[in-house]
Order: sequence, then structure tokens, then C-alpha cells
Amino acid sequence: MTTAPTDKRGSDMGTERDTVPPPSGDVTTGATLLQRVILPRPADPYAVRALYLDERSGTTLAPVEPMPGEQERPLSLTVSSTSGRRTRVQDRTSATVPPGTEVSFGAYFNAFAAGYWRAWSTLTAIELRLELEGSGRVDVYRTKADGSQIFVGGEVVQGRRRVEMALDLRPFEDGGWYWFDLSADDAAEEGLQLHGGGWHAPHDAPGRAAVVVGMPTFNRPADCVATLTALGSDPQVLETITAIVLPDQGTKKVRDEAGYEQAAAALGDRLRIVDQPNLGGSGGYARIMYEVLHGTGPHQGGIDCEQILYMDDDILLEPDSVLRAVAFSRFAREPVLVGGQMLSLQARSQLSTMGEVVDRNQFLWRPAPRTEAHHDLAERTLRQTPWLHRRVDVDYNAWWMCLIPRQVAEELGLPLPLFIKWDDAEYGLRARAAGYRTATVPGIAIWHMSFIEKDDSSDWQAYFHYRNRLVAAALHGPDDPKPMLRETFKRTLRHLMLMEYSAVALQLKAFTDFLAGPEALFPKLPVVLDEIRELRAQYDDGRPLDSATQVPPSELDALGAQLFPEPPVGKAKVALGLARGVLRNLRTPAPELRERPQRNVPWSNAQWFVLAGLDSATVSTPDGRGVTFRRRDPRMFTQMIRESLRLHRAVGADWETLRGRYRAATPTLTGKDGWKQIFE
Repeated sequence: MTTAPTDKRGSDMGTERDTVPPPSGDVTTGATLLQRVILPRPADPYAVRALYLDERSGTTLAPVEPMPGEQERPLSLTVSSTSGRRTRVQDRTSATVPPGTEVSFGAYFNAFAAGYWRAWSTLTAIELRLELEGSGRVDVYRTKADGSQIFVGGEVVQGRRRVEMALDLRPFEDGGWYWFDLSADDAAEEGLQLHGGGWHAPHDAPGRAAVVVGMPTFNRPADCVATLTALGSDPQVLETITAIVLPDQGTKKVRDEAGYEQAAAALGDRLRIVDQPNLGGSGGYARIMYEVLHGTGPHQGGIDCEQILYMDDDILLEPDSVLRAVAFSRFAREPVLVGGQMLSLQARSQLSTMGEVVDRNQFLWRPAPRTEAHHDLAERTLRQTPWLHRRVDVDYNAWWMCLIPRQVAEELGLPLPLFIKWDDAEYGLRARAAGYRTATVPGIAIWHMSFIEKDDSSDWQAYFHYRNRLVAAALHGPDDPKPMLRETFKRTLRHLMLMEYSAVALQLKAFTDFLAGPEALFPKLPVVLDEIRELRAQYDDGRPLDSATQVPPSELDALGAQLFPEPPVGKAKVALGLARGVLRNLRTPAPELRERPQRNVPWSNAQWFVLAGLDSATVSTPDGRGVTFRRRDPRMFTQMIRESLRLHRAVGADWETLRGRYRAATPTLTGKDGWKQIFE
């Protein structure tokens, strides 16, 4: 094994070594493995290949994108490879670099996020192990937290050999990555072949790789079967799984889906499907943890495991992420929740979010500071995006993919009975309060439906956003609720300006149910969804139409229909716009505009300063599949403002008492006995 950097950097390490048979043992397996080198699937489009390989043609220098919040950044970096020829991928772990070609593995799934391992693990060094054959070289690079690139070391390859390089983790306190590049000599007839590779620890992982994968589902049978198939198709992944618990809460059963029998056969007795009523995500995830810790029916006593891995039912899985999450957990300095990042299913080279935090003042989740949402790694690769190299710390990880150590689950208990929304954030905050942190780790990820095609803050889910935010704030939030309540009242005004009366009705119900106290959470769990749907259907904006052609057309001409007001700039103009909007909402609308929309408004233009000036409008839905015909109602506006003010004042006045009640009820809400009445 060579150690980089060395005084033989880039040199030929000797022909005798180059011609010996390959060493025993697979560089892509073993108890020291942290992260396999993996390659794109044959069906992956070129943009998705960019998550695995940086194959950009030409050698160029380009200005580096500024960090979020910076105006400019003069540093320039080499951002592309030296050939336009594409790497020939044989399978998920082997590939051939064509003659005269260089390819960088400094890509999302194959670079090594050293800053995160430095911060959270017991390791102070790692090893890169590659099985190579042909004529060429391997070069290793690292970055600092600002994205600046440093050459670490390299070796020449002649024949078939294993390259092993020991790499120091100590320079990564604030962030940074390792990666390697492969280049094939011009004269190499077969190019340079990668037979496998991985990033390894210098010693075996402590503890056991014994994970229960939990995936609650509601009417997503095809997606579930695809994920089950992916889990069963990788022997290494399957070897780490002790059970797969799938609470099926829908009417379209996973067992009835095409391909289920084949997927189930590969998983054998590991797969446990539990049929239960629709209790939402929190009820599904709670059932998984309940089965692990306690068990039901023939499985009383729970399931043997060391880790519990939550996943959503509507994801596309990169199976190696399971191995990486388990390895990260085993090498962690102390028990830590290991979060997977979310890539977009609609644009699969996009990293939707780098990590999330909770603003403790307004008590609202948000992206971590100095990060960028929906970053396209095919357009701006890891090597040319400095902010991706700074370590990002989080408060929680969403449960599209999150590993919870069994030890943490045993101490903290189950998720709250919240149905959906805030259950994952609350659990992360609960864990943090108990001394267990969350690490959202790049390179551990799934693809999930992006949120750009929906606005669940104004549909039926608005109820859960408001009620569960209040519940979580009562448990973990500020002593003074005024900043949070000011923000929620601003949302009331915004909904009313947008003629989203159903969203306000759901907000009022959320506040009312929160004031009813923690005793109402369990009884509400199986019935609240029907209550919400019934309430929402009473309002125009809660009854989507298939098309704007279902109502009489607006009389606006083609030019006027495509011109919209510009947003007000500055506090004074915003205040003036709000005042005008409120006054407009107090005036009687034109009677003829109740039957014919004043104008048709695309979703992208449906802003408060547009709709506040209208008596009626059709507004397209975020996914473009329909419209809502919204009509201004001064009486409803006045009633809802008054009721919202009353409820906001009631929450503020009783905040200390409410906090005490919810905190005192936490052991029941998260304990075995509380959930037993639901499950058994």
C-alpha cells in the first residue's frame, strides 16, 4: 500500500508489482468498505451519468460560481476533463476508460465527502482501493472547504494491479472532498479498465450491519415493487437487511402489483407487509418502529437489528445508499441519525436540497444557510461548485431516507401521531435535545418527486402544516410564540388575498384542534383526513376543475391576458399594496364576475399582488393538471380575519399552559401503550 502524498508521486512503482496476479479479496466488499465506486445504469440518460462520472470534454478554466450570499468570487478552477470520449460502462462497478481519455470520478456518487466523515466518524484516515488493468494512471485530489483543489498523489498503472492509497482525513475540519481521476495512455489498445473500487477504512467497522428497512405506503404499489426489487437485486445490500417492514395503508395493495411475486421471492422471509388503515406517514413510520421494538401478532418481541432505515414509498433507490448509510452509522463517533439527500425525480441530475434546519424564532423549516435548492449537477459539477464543498450541518433529515440507530429509537420512542408533516423534523429536534445529532451526508441519496410541482401549504395538507408546526413548537420551540404567530397570521392574509378560503378554513381548524390539547391527537389520527376533505370541499379553491374551459371565458384580450402587475418593491410599496388589497376585499365584487372569471391566471403568476386586485379568477394548479375558479367573498374575508385573530390571541395567551400539556403528554404520544391502542 502506498501513502499519499509521497516522494514517488506519479512515478512507476515497479514492473514486478505490476505483473503479479490481482490480490485476493474484492475492493468493493468487506467490513472496511465505506463507499463503493458505482457506475450509472445502462438506461440512465447522460445528465444522470454526471452524478457518477465527470466526462466533460475539453480543458477549460471558468469563473467559479459565488457562494450563496456573495456577489462575486474571482477564483477559477479546472472544471472539465481532457476528452470528449465517453467511458464504457460494463456494469455497476466496472468500466473502461478509452485510450487517450481521462475521466474524473469527482462526481456526486463517487467522490468521498471527507468533511462529513471527519466531523462525525472515529476515522482519521481512509484508503482508496482500486482494481485496475491496462496502461495509464490514477491521480487523487482533495478540496478545501472553499472548493479550492489540491493534488494529493498519483500512480502509474501497467498491466493488472491493485492500487491502494492511504489518505488523511485531518485536513477536512470545515469540509472538502476526495476524488480520483483515471487516464488511459494513447497507446493503450484496450484503454484502462476499472474492475472495481471503493473507499475503505483502515480497520473493520465496529458493531453490526443489521438494518430494518421501513417503507410505509399508500396506493403506490408500482413504486414499492420497484424499490423492493432494487433492494433484492444487490447481494451486498440484501446481506445487511434483517427485515423489510412495509405498512400498506392503501386500497391498491402492493401484493397485487405486477412484479411483486418476483421481488418478494428475492427477499424471502425478510419482507413483512402489515395491512393497516391510512394513518398517514407518521402512522406508517410509527408502525415500523413499533414492529422493530415491540412486535405484533406472531412477531411479538420485535426484530433483531442495529439500525432502522426509513424510506418513502415514491422514491427511486440507489441501493448503494443503504450500504453507505449503515457504514456511516457504524463508524460514527456516537449514535447519529444518518440522512440521505433528495435528488429530483423530474430532473434527475438536480440536488433538491443539501440539508434543512429549523428557524427557532419563527419555528419554520428552511434550507440550511448558504446552500442552493435544485442545483443541477450536470450543468455545474461538484468540482466547479464551491459551496458544495463546505460541510453543511442540519437539525433533521426528512424521512424520504433517514437511518435511526436502534439505541436512539429505544430511548426516544416512536414518532408523534401527526399523520403527515413535521413528524420527521420533530423527531430530529427530539433527538438533538437528547444529545443525538443528525448528519445529512452527500453521496447518500434517493430520487424523490420534487416539490416544484405542488404547493401543499395551500391544499388539503395545509391543516397538517399549521397544526403540527404548533405541536412541534410547543415541544421544542421558543418561549415567546409571537414571531411564529405573526408569521402564521401573515400567511392568513396571503391566503385571503389569493382567495384561498379553504386554506384559511383548514388553518382555523388546525389552531382549534391544537388548542384542544394533546389528548386529541390519537383520536384524530384515523378520522382527520375525512374531516379535512369534507371541509375543503365547501370552498371554490378546494374544488379543482379539469380545465378553464369549464367556465365562461374571460373578456380580456390576448395582450391584456398575458400582462401582469410587477411585484411591489420596498416596505412602503408592499404596505400600500396590502392596504389596497384589504380595502378591495371589503368591497362588493361585480356580480357578473361570479359566473365569468375576470382573468385566467397561470400558477407562476398567482401572487397576492395580482389576485388581490381581482374579483374572480381561474388559477391553474401547480402540476398544471387543472384549475380552481376563485371568487372574492368580502363576508368570508371579514369572518375569517376575525376568527384567525381570535385563535392567534388564544394560542399566544395560553402558550405556557399548552407547552406544559404537550410536553407532559409526550411519553404517552411516543410510547408503546399510546400506539398499541392504534395498532392492536
